[in-house]
Amino acid sequence: MQLLSQPSCFKKQHVLSVGQYTRADLHLLFTVAQEMRLGVQRSGVLDLLRGRVLCTLFYEPSTRTSASFDAAMQRLGGRTVAVAAGQSSVQKGETLQDTLRTLACYGDAVVLRHPDEGSVEVAERYSDVPVINAGNGSGEHPTQAFLDLFTIREELGTVQGLTITFVGDLRHGRTVHSLVRLLRHYQVRVQLVAPPGLELPEGVREELAASGKLRGEWAALTGEVISRSDVLYCTRVQRERFGSGDEYERVRGAYRVDNAALKHAKASMVVMHPLPRNDEVAEEVDFDQRAAYFRQMRYGLYCRMALLALVMAPM
Repeated sequence: MQLLSQPSCFKKQHVLSVGQYTRADLHLLFTVAQEMRLGVQRSGVLDLLRGRVLCTLFYEPSTRTSASFDAAMQRLGGRTVAVAAGQSSVQKGETLQDTLRTLACYGDAVVLRHPDEGSVEVAERYSDVPVINAGNGSGEHPTQAFLDLFTIREELGTVQGLTITFVGDLRHGRTVHSLVRLLRHYQVRVQLVAPPGLELPEGVREELAASGKLRGEWAALTGEVISRSDVLYCTRVQRERFGSGDEYERVRGAYRVDNAALKHAKASMVVMHPLPRNDEVAEEVDFDQRAAYFRQMRYGLYCRMALLALVMAPM
């Protein structure tokens, strides 16, 4: 694939924050992702990364991110070494930097998920191979934001001119933080819906407001808010981020997207969710054509294949 041989900001570089990338970088990533989609549909497995090894290091639970990186690497012809922190020398007191240095001896890149927002700085300082941030606490989740944007493009044809509504735990939702920041590259309108206390972090909100893209903020998901939305991006209230069960229980049922709510929505609107979900999106919505969250995962495979190829392909 000719695009992989060209110089780019991805090649042999860490992927730690969406702030590293321009709109041109995103265009390259999505162009390669579209090629990956065609390649998988045609051949199943490509041999672009044959002989390469990807290490995955997860300090927090994961289904989609860990499995999709594993599948992406294997569909590119490479191999993976999966390390779960709970069964590693982390349990013996090994530091993150020592673990990263160790994995750099075995693999050509590392996918890292860690509960500490500062883990990306440790990775940048100590890893001799590219580290891809798969979630640093409540900070960012750049590869989820890439696949979310790719999903919007594929589902609606463009990102430009859309009204995108974020609903749920916006305070701890690292997928939201990254996607909101990426949207600075596009002409969009953003609506924020969050229970009191779970609003978007002030720094991220200030960036959004300064860009002129913030349409409004609400504590409840109303029919009027839904009716204006082209994308309804839902997130769960994250029990693991709360100091006490009482705090969590106070907000856990703050909103619910069901068939009754979708009566207010445009026929072309898409419902997205990074998953896992709890009760915030009813299972009955799964049968609505506007439910894109399972298609979103498939787009994620292609997007992560593209990212791995751009980062790891031979010079």
